[in-house]
Amino acid sequence: MTTGVFIDGAAGTTGLEIAARLAGRSEFSLITLADDRRKDAQARAEALNDADVVILCLPDDAAREAVALIANDRTRVIDASTAHRVAEGWTYGFPEVIGRDTVAAAKRIANPGCYPTGFIALVAPLVRAGLLPVAWPYTCHAVSGYSGGGKALIERFAREPGIAWRGYALEFGHKHVPEMQAYAHLALAPLFAPAVVAAYRGMVVEVPLALSIIPGAPDPALLRDALRAFYAGSPVVSVADDLPEGGEIVLREGAPAWDGLRLHVIASADGSQARLVAELDNLGKGASGAAVQSLNLISGLPETAGLVL
Repeated sequence: MTTGVFIDGAAGTTGLEIAARLAGRSEFSLITLADDRRKDAQARAEALNDADVVILCLPDDAAREAVALIANDRTRVIDASTAHRVAEGWTYGFPEVIGRDTVAAAKRIANPGCYPTGFIALVAPLVRAGLLPVAWPYTCHAVSGYSGGGKALIERFAREPGIAWRGYALEFGHKHVPEMQAYAHLALAPLFAPAVVAAYRGMVVEVPLALSIIPGAPDPALLRDALRAFYAGSPVVSVADDLPEGGEIVLREGAPAWDGLRLHVIASADGSQARLVAELDNLGKGASGAAVQSLNLISGLPETAGLVL
Protein backbone atom coordinates (compact mmCIF):
# COMPACT_ATOMS: atom_id res chain seq x y z
CA MET A 1 0.00 0.00 0.00
CA THR A 2 1.45 3.33 -1.03
CA THR A 3 1.25 6.58 0.91
CA GLY A 4 -0.47 9.40 -0.93
CA VAL A 5 1.55 12.62 -0.67
CA PHE A 6 0.42 16.08 -1.74
CA ILE A 7 3.09 18.78 -1.94
CA ASP A 8 1.25 22.07 -1.66
CA GLY A 9 3.61 24.57 -3.24
CA ALA A 10 5.28 21.95 -5.40
CA ALA A 11 6.46 24.52 -7.94
CA GLY A 12 8.71 26.28 -5.42
CA THR A 13 12.35 25.51 -4.70
CA THR A 14 11.69 23.35 -1.63
CA GLY A 15 8.77 21.55 -3.26
CA LEU A 16 10.78 20.70 -6.36
CA GLU A 17 13.62 19.31 -4.26
CA ILE A 18 11.23 17.19 -2.19
CA ALA A 19 9.65 15.80 -5.36
CA ALA A 20 13.10 14.96 -6.71
CA ARG A 21 13.88 12.95 -3.57
CA LEU A 22 10.59 11.06 -3.89
CA ALA A 23 10.93 10.37 -7.60
CA GLY A 24 10.91 6.68 -8.41
CA ARG A 25 10.01 5.62 -4.87
CA SER A 26 7.22 3.05 -4.95
CA GLU A 27 6.31 3.70 -1.30
CA PHE A 28 4.73 7.02 -2.25
CA SER A 29 2.28 8.24 -4.85
CA LEU A 30 2.25 11.97 -5.51
CA ILE A 31 -1.07 13.78 -5.75
CA THR A 32 -0.61 16.60 -8.24
CA LEU A 33 -2.69 19.46 -9.56
CA ALA A 34 -2.54 20.89 -13.06
CA ASP A 35 -0.99 24.34 -13.28
CA ASP A 36 -4.35 25.99 -13.82
CA ARG A 37 -5.75 24.38 -10.65
CA ARG A 38 -2.86 24.93 -8.24
CA LYS A 39 -4.47 28.11 -6.85
CA ASP A 40 -8.04 26.85 -7.02
CA ALA A 41 -9.29 26.64 -3.42
CA GLN A 42 -11.63 23.72 -4.04
CA ALA A 43 -9.04 21.68 -5.91
CA ARG A 44 -6.47 22.30 -3.20
CA ALA A 45 -8.93 21.40 -0.45
CA GLU A 46 -9.71 18.10 -2.19
CA ALA A 47 -6.03 17.28 -2.58
CA LEU A 48 -5.28 18.24 1.02
CA ASN A 49 -8.00 15.94 2.31
CA ASP A 50 -7.31 13.07 -0.10
CA ALA A 51 -3.64 12.84 0.90
CA ASP A 52 -2.26 10.64 3.62
CA VAL A 53 0.53 13.19 4.11
CA VAL A 54 0.60 16.83 3.06
CA ILE A 55 3.89 18.70 2.76
CA LEU A 56 3.42 22.47 2.81
CA CYS A 57 5.99 24.50 0.88
CA LEU A 58 4.19 27.81 1.21
CA PRO A 59 4.51 31.26 2.80
CA ASP A 60 3.43 31.34 6.44
CA ASP A 61 -0.09 32.70 5.97
CA ALA A 62 -0.80 30.32 3.10
CA ALA A 63 0.44 27.40 5.22
CA ARG A 64 -1.99 28.33 8.00
CA GLU A 65 -4.81 28.57 5.48
CA ALA A 66 -3.92 25.14 4.05
CA VAL A 67 -4.03 23.52 7.48
CA ALA A 68 -7.45 25.08 8.07
CA LEU A 69 -8.71 23.43 4.87
CA ILE A 70 -7.99 19.94 6.20
CA ALA A 71 -11.33 18.65 7.46
CA ASN A 72 -10.32 15.19 8.67
CA ASP A 73 -8.23 13.75 11.49
CA ARG A 74 -6.35 11.35 9.22
CA THR A 75 -4.15 13.55 7.05
CA ARG A 76 -0.73 14.20 8.51
CA VAL A 77 1.10 17.46 7.79
CA ILE A 78 4.73 18.44 7.40
CA ASP A 79 4.98 22.22 7.20
CA ALA A 80 8.17 23.65 5.71
CA SER A 81 7.18 27.24 6.52
CA THR A 82 7.90 29.18 9.70
CA ALA A 83 4.23 29.27 10.67
CA HIS A 84 4.09 26.42 13.19
CA ARG A 85 7.64 25.91 14.46
CA VAL A 86 6.87 27.05 17.99
CA ALA A 87 3.10 26.52 17.83
CA GLU A 88 1.27 24.42 20.38
CA GLY A 89 0.29 20.99 19.08
CA TRP A 90 3.09 20.83 16.51
CA THR A 91 6.16 18.60 16.70
CA TYR A 92 9.50 20.08 15.67
CA GLY A 93 10.83 17.94 12.83
CA PHE A 94 14.39 17.48 14.06
CA PRO A 95 14.42 13.77 14.99
CA GLU A 96 18.03 13.75 16.19
CA VAL A 97 17.19 16.38 18.80
CA ILE A 98 13.46 15.86 19.46
CA GLY A 99 13.50 12.06 19.17
CA ARG A 100 12.79 9.76 16.24
CA ASP A 101 9.84 8.10 17.95
CA THR A 102 8.32 11.50 18.74
CA VAL A 103 8.53 12.59 15.11
CA ALA A 104 7.30 9.21 13.85
CA ALA A 105 4.17 9.47 15.98
CA ALA A 106 3.36 13.10 15.15
CA LYS A 107 0.32 14.25 13.18
CA ARG A 108 1.59 17.80 12.70
CA ILE A 109 5.30 18.35 12.05
CA ALA A 110 6.99 21.73 11.65
CA ASN A 111 10.10 21.48 9.52
CA PRO A 112 13.06 23.28 11.15
CA GLY A 113 14.52 26.39 9.58
CA CYS A 114 17.84 25.99 7.80
CA TYR A 115 19.86 28.29 10.06
CA PRO A 116 18.23 26.99 13.26
CA THR A 117 19.11 23.43 12.21
CA GLY A 118 22.81 24.25 12.46
CA PHE A 119 22.50 26.34 15.61
CA ILE A 120 20.29 23.89 17.50
CA ALA A 121 22.38 20.90 16.44
CA LEU A 122 25.45 22.55 17.97
CA VAL A 123 24.03 24.18 21.09
CA ALA A 124 21.06 22.10 22.28
CA PRO A 125 22.99 18.93 23.22
CA LEU A 126 25.64 20.93 25.09
CA VAL A 127 23.11 22.99 27.04
CA ARG A 128 21.08 19.88 27.76
CA ALA A 129 24.21 18.16 29.13
CA GLY A 130 25.01 21.15 31.36
CA LEU A 131 28.27 21.86 29.53
CA LEU A 132 27.12 25.28 28.34
CA PRO A 133 24.92 27.66 30.35
CA VAL A 134 21.24 28.24 29.66
CA ALA A 135 21.52 31.96 30.45
CA TRP A 136 24.28 33.17 28.15
CA PRO A 137 24.24 35.74 25.30
CA TYR A 138 25.12 33.39 22.44
CA THR A 139 25.93 34.77 19.02
CA CYS A 140 25.23 32.97 15.76
CA HIS A 141 27.01 33.99 12.56
CA ALA A 142 25.74 32.19 9.48
CA VAL A 143 26.03 32.29 5.72
CA SER A 144 23.81 30.56 3.16
CA GLY A 145 23.47 29.99 -0.53
CA TYR A 146 20.94 32.33 -2.09
CA SER A 147 18.41 29.60 -2.89
CA GLY A 148 17.31 29.80 0.75
CA GLY A 149 15.55 33.07 -0.09
CA GLY A 150 13.23 31.37 -2.58
CA LYS A 151 12.35 32.49 -6.07
CA ALA A 152 12.55 36.23 -5.33
CA LEU A 153 16.12 36.08 -4.09
CA ILE A 154 17.18 33.60 -6.79
CA GLU A 155 15.87 36.04 -9.40
CA ARG A 156 17.64 38.94 -7.71
CA PHE A 157 20.99 37.17 -7.84
CA ALA A 158 20.35 36.45 -11.52
CA ARG A 159 19.52 40.13 -12.18
CA GLU A 160 22.40 41.50 -10.13
CA PRO A 161 25.36 39.17 -10.74
CA GLY A 162 27.71 41.54 -8.90
CA ILE A 163 26.32 40.60 -5.46
CA ALA A 164 28.99 38.65 -3.58
CA TRP A 165 27.68 38.94 -0.01
CA ARG A 166 24.32 40.10 1.32
CA GLY A 167 23.95 40.69 5.04
CA TYR A 168 20.40 41.03 6.29
CA ALA A 169 18.18 40.96 9.40
CA LEU A 170 20.11 44.05 10.49
CA GLU A 171 17.02 45.28 12.32
CA PHE A 172 17.10 42.15 14.54
CA GLY A 173 13.97 40.14 15.26
CA HIS A 174 14.53 37.53 12.53
CA LYS A 175 11.73 34.96 12.40
CA HIS A 176 14.17 32.08 13.03
CA VAL A 177 15.17 33.37 16.47
CA PRO A 178 12.17 32.01 18.44
CA GLU A 179 12.81 28.42 17.39
CA MET A 180 16.56 28.81 17.96
CA GLN A 181 15.91 29.91 21.52
CA ALA A 182 13.13 27.42 22.22
CA TYR A 183 14.80 24.22 21.00
CA ALA A 184 18.28 25.10 22.25
CA HIS A 185 16.64 25.61 25.69
CA LEU A 186 18.04 29.12 26.16
CA ALA A 187 16.96 31.80 28.61
CA LEU A 188 18.13 34.56 26.25
CA ALA A 189 17.51 35.00 22.54
CA PRO A 190 20.72 34.54 20.56
CA LEU A 191 22.15 37.40 18.55
CA PHE A 192 21.62 36.14 15.01
CA ALA A 193 23.67 37.53 12.10
CA PRO A 194 22.74 35.82 8.81
CA ALA A 195 24.11 36.50 5.34
CA VAL A 196 23.77 35.18 1.80
CA VAL A 197 26.60 34.63 -0.68
CA ALA A 198 26.81 34.05 -4.43
CA ALA A 199 26.50 30.28 -4.23
CA TYR A 200 23.22 28.54 -5.04
CA ARG A 201 23.22 26.15 -2.11
CA GLY A 202 25.18 25.32 1.02
CA MET A 203 25.36 26.80 4.49
CA VAL A 204 27.78 27.37 7.35
CA VAL A 205 26.48 28.22 10.83
CA GLU A 206 28.90 29.27 13.56
CA VAL A 207 28.59 29.87 17.29
CA PRO A 208 31.77 31.47 18.72
CA LEU A 209 32.52 30.76 22.36
CA ALA A 210 34.80 32.78 24.63
CA LEU A 211 35.24 29.81 26.96
CA SER A 212 37.58 31.69 29.28
CA ILE A 213 34.70 33.88 30.52
CA ILE A 214 31.85 31.35 30.45
CA PRO A 215 31.27 30.13 34.02
CA GLY A 216 32.13 26.47 34.37
CA ALA A 217 32.84 26.00 30.66
CA PRO A 218 34.66 22.72 29.96
CA ASP A 219 37.65 21.92 27.82
CA PRO A 220 36.72 22.06 24.10
CA ALA A 221 37.53 18.36 23.78
CA LEU A 222 34.69 17.61 26.17
CA LEU A 223 32.31 19.63 24.01
CA ARG A 224 33.34 17.58 20.98
CA ASP A 225 33.02 14.32 22.88
CA ALA A 226 29.56 15.29 24.09
CA LEU A 227 28.37 16.07 20.56
CA ARG A 228 29.86 12.84 19.28
CA ALA A 229 28.09 10.86 22.00
CA PHE A 230 24.78 12.66 21.42
CA TYR A 231 24.78 11.89 17.69
CA ALA A 232 26.33 8.43 17.96
CA GLY A 233 24.83 6.14 15.36
CA SER A 234 23.13 8.92 13.43
CA PRO A 235 23.24 8.27 9.69
CA VAL A 236 22.69 11.98 9.00
CA VAL A 237 24.68 13.98 11.58
CA SER A 238 28.44 13.55 11.98
CA VAL A 239 31.00 15.22 14.23
CA ALA A 240 34.43 15.94 12.77
CA ASP A 241 37.50 14.79 14.67
CA ASP A 242 39.63 17.84 14.05
CA LEU A 243 40.12 20.85 11.80
CA PRO A 244 38.49 20.70 8.37
CA GLU A 245 40.77 19.55 5.57
CA GLY A 246 43.13 22.36 4.59
CA GLY A 247 42.11 24.34 7.65
CA GLU A 248 39.16 25.98 5.90
CA ILE A 249 35.49 25.53 5.11
CA VAL A 250 34.38 26.48 1.60
CA LEU A 251 31.01 26.98 -0.04
CA ARG A 252 31.20 26.30 -3.77
CA GLU A 253 28.92 27.45 -6.55
CA GLY A 254 27.45 24.41 -8.23
CA ALA A 255 27.81 22.13 -5.19
CA PRO A 256 25.59 19.03 -5.40
CA ALA A 257 22.60 18.41 -3.16
CA TRP A 258 23.46 16.95 0.25
CA ASP A 259 21.19 15.94 3.12
CA GLY A 260 23.81 15.48 5.82
CA LEU A 261 24.93 17.70 8.67
CA ARG A 262 28.58 17.94 9.73
CA LEU A 263 29.57 19.53 13.06
CA HIS A 264 32.93 20.89 14.20
CA VAL A 265 34.37 22.02 17.51
CA ILE A 266 37.43 24.10 16.60
CA ALA A 267 39.49 25.35 19.55
CA SER A 268 42.41 27.67 20.18
CA ALA A 269 45.64 26.09 21.35
CA ASP A 270 45.10 27.16 24.96
CA GLY A 271 41.43 26.14 25.00
CA SER A 272 40.24 29.63 25.90
CA GLN A 273 38.20 30.04 22.71
CA ALA A 274 36.20 27.72 20.52
CA ARG A 275 34.14 27.93 17.36
CA LEU A 276 31.18 25.59 17.04
CA VAL A 277 30.56 25.19 13.31
CA ALA A 278 27.86 23.35 11.35
CA GLU A 279 28.01 22.59 7.63
CA LEU A 280 24.82 21.70 5.79
CA ASP A 281 22.88 22.25 2.60
CA ASN A 282 20.18 24.86 3.11
CA LEU A 283 18.01 22.92 0.64
CA GLY A 284 18.94 19.54 2.13
CA LYS A 285 18.94 19.00 5.89
CA GLY A 286 17.94 22.67 6.03
CA ALA A 287 14.68 22.13 4.11
CA SER A 288 13.74 19.37 1.66
CA GLY A 289 15.97 16.64 3.05
CA ALA A 290 14.59 17.25 6.54
CA ALA A 291 11.01 17.03 5.27
CA VAL A 292 11.71 13.74 3.52
CA GLN A 293 13.44 12.39 6.64
CA SER A 294 10.30 13.16 8.67
CA LEU A 295 8.10 11.69 5.92
CA ASN A 296 10.12 8.48 6.06
CA LEU A 297 9.74 8.25 9.84
CA ILE A 298 5.97 8.79 9.91
CA SER A 299 5.66 6.23 7.11
CA GLY A 300 7.58 3.58 9.07
CA LEU A 301 10.49 3.61 6.61
CA PRO A 302 14.25 3.94 7.13
CA GLU A 303 14.86 7.62 7.85
CA THR A 304 17.53 7.95 5.15
CA ALA A 305 15.49 6.48 2.29
CA GLY A 306 15.76 8.78 -0.73
CA LEU A 307 18.22 11.11 0.99
CA VAL A 308 21.50 12.21 -0.58
CA LEU A 309 24.22 11.34 1.95
